[in-house]
Amino acid sequence: LDVHDVGDYRLAGDSRMLEPGMVFTIEPGLYVSPDDRSVEARWRGIGIRTEDDVLITEDGHQVLTAALARSADEIEEEMAKR
Repeated sequence: LDVHDVGDYRLAGDSRMLEPGMVFTIEPGLYVSPDDRSVEARWRGIGIRTEDDVLITEDGHQVLTAALARSADEIEEEMAKR
């Protein structure tokens, strides 16, 4: 599911209200510059981002990615399966 930056965000110049059936992505991230000397060398040049796809419903919303691994332990467990 790829819902990044699709559709019109404004209608007639005004911000558009979310409507049932719309899906959007929430993607907080942390990025460390390769030349950032304020962090240990092992952390330089990395990026960490977690994403959720959210469906707007008639009575609220549904997080479509709610069942995905989130914690470090859960992610490491998933990676060990590969």
